[in-house]
Amino acid sequence: MGLYSLITGRRGPSGFGSASTAEEVTQGIDATHLTAIITGGTGGIGLETARVLSKRGAHVVIGARNMRAAENAKTEILRQNANARVTLLHLDLSSFKSIKAFVREFHALHLPLNLLINNAGVMFCPYQLSEDGIELQFATNHIGHFLLTNLLLDTMKSTAKTSGVEGRILNLSSVAHIYTNQEGIQFDSINDICSYSDKRAYGQSKLANILHANELSRQFLEEGVNITANSVHPGLILTNLFQHTALLMRFLKFFSFYLWKNIPQGAATTCYVALHPNVKGVTGKYFADCNEVTPSKLARDETLAQKLWDFSVKLINSVSKKNYLGFDETT
Repeated sequence: MGLYSLITGRRGPSGFGSASTAEEVTQGIDATHLTAIITGGTGGIGLETARVLSKRGAHVVIGARNMRAAENAKTEILRQNANARVTLLHLDLSSFKSIKAFVREFHALHLPLNLLINNAGVMFCPYQLSEDGIELQFATNHIGHFLLTNLLLDTMKSTAKTSGVEGRILNLSSVAHIYTNQEGIQFDSINDICSYSDKRAYGQSKLANILHANELSRQFLEEGVNITANSVHPGLILTNLFQHTALLMRFLKFFSFYLWKNIPQGAATTCYVALHPNVKGVTGKYFADCNEVTPSKLARDETLAQKLWDFSVKLINSVSKKNYLGFDETT
């Protein structure tokens, strides 16, 4: 899907395009048998995704750092759909402690898990470290979701096996994944303040989202697990993600308004990949405007994806002082 398709809204092979909305791409789909976790579902495209999945009948569990915003989001969803099933749990993806607590609370609900939508993120932050000592954008956008996903995998695998329904994992990435360092991921200097660039750090984390989904997909295929893993680029949408560059983004939007989407359009690709029957069995792919597209060369590097996986496991285990992921250390 090129620039012409983005500007004109021309539909691609899926039958949808940049102008399609989340409600349109899920029209007629019954999701009453599904349980979905959405991180960061309190505003912007996360809230729209939660609203539309709820409208289609799914039980939506929203993981949110700001519980007041989460309550407001739930109230809005219920205002539009009194029958919506929405559960709120606290989740700070920059904190291992919070992630583990979220998983414990979710398991205590004794719910199945069909969909995991790794939507939350931070963008263009000034340099800072998470409470676990990891550069914040990498910690929140990749490592947090990596840990969360792995701690939920047994539940997803069990659900897929007992229900016979395909599980789906979605990582929200970005076209910004192309703007990173020459080697893709700075494994040896993740926390280096001297070389820190807020834009490249964001691009690095978004590249990691794609590589993570691709490696998950490879492992699922190898294991014969009935779960898919894909990544999506939602498009350019002016949301709270741009809080650190709001004035600049508004200025750029004024001169490039034809490239930007509204929130219902921005949530469309996520909802399409999460629910549409046309995506059944499709895994390890990158989507934009509700169609498969080709990401950067680095994003398609299988060796880099496996290296990132091993690095992520080692990083989490070293911070935690123990191998609580249960994985074998890679030598």
